[in-house]
Amino acid sequence: MRRSSRPSRSSRSGGVEPTRPTRPTAEGRLSHVDARGRVKMVDVGAKPVTSREAVARGSISMSAEARRLIRSGAIKKGDPLQAARLAGIMAAKQTAALIPLCHPLPLSGVDVELIPRPRGYDIEARVRTSAQTGVEMEALTAVAVAALTIYDMVKAVDKAMVIGDIRLMFKSGGRSGTYELGASQKSKVTSKA
Repeated sequence: MRRSSRPSRSSRSGGVEPTRPTRPTAEGRLSHVDARGRVKMVDVGAKPVTSREAVARGSISMSAEARRLIRSGAIKKGDPLQAARLAGIMAAKQTAALIPLCHPLPLSGVDVELIPRPRGYDIEARVRTSAQTGVEMEALTAVAVAALTIYDMVKAVDKAMVIGDIRLMFKSGGRSGTYELGASQKSKVTSKA
């Protein structure tokens, strides 16, 4: 029996499913969705290779006891900051294996910094490449995995740690130009088109 490719509008409970929202205009169209609404991997083959960089940040907050043990080098599993730095670098290199529609990229550099704060640590990842697509996802993935690594190594002391505020701070290169979080659209975001 051949099934229709059109989605059914009725749900199993007999009610009517809500219709899909209207698609964005051509200039606002999502690049990972085709004209029929199906997920696709973007073909970047015709794009020029350019230098690209992305910076992402996040944080992990924790108890005073957890901070004290990390800063005094007394975590039984070892130094969570060095492990987190290495995990972030490794995660950036494996982003295409973790995020389904990301292209595998030749990374030219990954830096992960952990900055002590009164309630825990800020985590910053800077990723660079010369490629046909950007490294925003690699930077975001590096921050997330670095934070999770700290959680894993310190959870015996503090299971209530909070990972948060993971966001893109800066990106450069490619057709969309430069982006900087918090900058006004007119003064800080420039296009190379």
